[in-house]
Amino acid sequence: MRREAERLQDMLDAISAIERYTSQGRQAFDEQELVQVWVVHHLQIIGEAANSLSADLMNQYAEVPWAQIVAFRNIVVHEYFRVSLNLVWAIVQNNLPPLKATVERMVQELGEA
Repeated sequence: MRREAERLQDMLDAISAIERYTSQGRQAFDEQELVQVWVVHHLQIIGEAANSLSADLMNQYAEVPWAQIVAFRNIVVHEYFRVSLNLVWAIVQNNLPPLKATVERMVQELGEA
């Protein structure tokens, strides 16, 4: 079983992958199906990693909308037909930057403990 620090690193790796392919902007995202699938897949990884974190750790960082992250992962996996590219792009633009900052802090603080 993967440790929490590894799950957090999985999240950071997925965010980096998303950043790499969305740096070309919204038009490129809309025009390239492979980029869309890539981004959704990595959002799924983020949700799966978040789902594996302990309740104690999630409570320590309650500013993160953990339940929403996991819920989006469940939609991607089980109700894929409900996934909106507008929502995916909004998550990338609005939610990933603060999540990245918090997860980086979590990794640092776990390493210091």
